This record gives sequence, C-alpha cells and structure tokens, in this order.
Amino acid sequence: MVISVRKKAKQSLVFGLMAALLAACSTVTTEKLPKPGSSAAMIPTAQTYAVHGVDVSRYQGQIDWRQVRASGTRFAYIKATEGGDHADENFALHWMAAHDAGVPRGAYHFYYWCRPVQDQIKWFFRNVPVERQALPPVLDVEWYGAASEKCPIKVPKAQALANIRTFLHAVEKHYGKRPMIYTSIDFYRDILVGELLEYPLWVRTVNAEPHERYGDRRWMLWQYTDMGRVPGIKGNVDRNAFAGSEDDWARFTGQPMTRVAEAVPVAPVANIPVPRPKGLIARN
Repeated sequence: MVISVRKKAKQSLVFGLMAALLAACSTVTTEKLPKPGSSAAMIPTAQTYAVHGVDVSRYQGQIDWRQVRASGTRFAYIKATEGGDHADENFALHWMAAHDAGVPRGAYHFYYWCRPVQDQIKWFFRNVPVERQALPPVLDVEWYGAASEKCPIKVPKAQALANIRTFLHAVEKHYGKRPMIYTSIDFYRDILVGELLEYPLWVRTVNAEPHERYGDRRWMLWQYTDMGRVPGIKGNVDRNAFAGSEDDWARFTGQPMTRVAEAVPVAPVANIPVPRPKGLIARN
C-alpha cells in the first residue's frame, strides 16, 4: 500500500493503520481485492522464492521486454486467447518481443463456459505456435458468473471437469508438454479440490500465502500480487513466484543446471511440497 502524507504528525497514524490492515489479513477467510499499491508488500514471504515472473495481456500495452529482463524477471505468461473467437490483440507482438529479449514465455487461454470446448481448443491451436522452447501452455479457469452479461452461469462440477480434461488432453498432445492450470480460490474450492492432481497448479492469492487458501495442494506458480511494478511495463502487472530453487527452474525449462538436487525442497513459507518438474514437460 502506498500512501502520500505531507505532515509528519500524520505518519504515525498512517503506519498504525497499515499495521492493523496487515494483522487483519491473516484472519480473513475470503479473497478481497487489494487497495491501491503493491499487494506484494502484504506478503513479504513471496520474496523468499528465487524465481519470479509476470503475466500480461493487452492491458499492459507496449512492453520494453529487454528492460523487463534486465530487472530480474525470469519468465512471462502471455494471454493468447479467450473462448472460441477472441485473441488478445497484443499476443503476437509480446510473444515475439519477449523471445527476442531472452525472456522465457508461455501462452494462456481464458476458458469461456458458454462456448463448446472443441471450439476453444481449435482457437488456441490457431493462435499459439508450437515451439519446443516455450513454457508449458496454461488453461485459466475461473468463475465469472453474474459479472458476465453474456455468460452468467456456473456449470456443474462434472461438466466443468470434463471440459477441462478435454482441453488439457488435446493441448498436451498438440504441444508435447503437460499444460498447467491457473485458478482462483472460489473456483478451486468448487471444482478442483482433489481433482486433476496430475497437472501443475498455478494459484492466485494476493492477501495470504497459498497454504492458507489451497490447503496442502501442491502448486507450481503463485500469483501473489496484481499490483506489482516492473521496469519496462507501465502501470500495474501481475507478479508470480515459482515454487522451487534455481536448479528446479532450470530443470523445468530444460536449461543447464549448476547441480542436480536429489530432492526438490519444500516451499519454505507455505509448508507445501514443491511439485517435481520431472514428467511435467517434454524433454528438449
């Protein structure tokens, strides 16, 4: 949270309010959007992870990817498609420019519950090229319900799982890499608890650590703020942490490792076992 205060007499009051907000974050039971500022500051333990990246879409506008890389950003996920007929207008530009700047990148699809799954599979294939060096594809599954005028529904759990499996199976076969699932807290609780354990999970929680929202479920990426700031990107951007060490990341991306760890370490703050990258993606 960033607050501008001109008079020193007001600073102590502001800091006191901030401390109270931080204390309250540990007791909330439902996800709330953070107030203006960096919600990453509310979860300082996110910074204990070695590898951080961003996810972007057209809302970030033009991006200086070389500056992004120079800032220490290690990867980027780029929105490619939504439903069966919408492609992010900046996907192709971001896809090429991130690669040219040396930023490992992957593509994600936002699932639309009012469109047949086969339409969405074909649309993703049409817009996202097959590249061996790309990160595993991601399927973004969330509820949007009443917030959507065109599709204000929540499909039954069995139907949701069937569609998700169909999409993931097709994507894995087409791209040769085990895809990842991105999800939010409410969708996870309604649909994914105990399901699709064979797929890496990318979790969103901006005001608590993953184990406080997703229990003991293993996760690969943690979206810990939607108000991050990264040189080269104007305005706010989602920031994400990878659940592993530098060597785990090298294994995940197929890069040379400095050493081979016998075991993948447990996430230090979330107390959740880090998923083994072995078998999650095709070997290059």
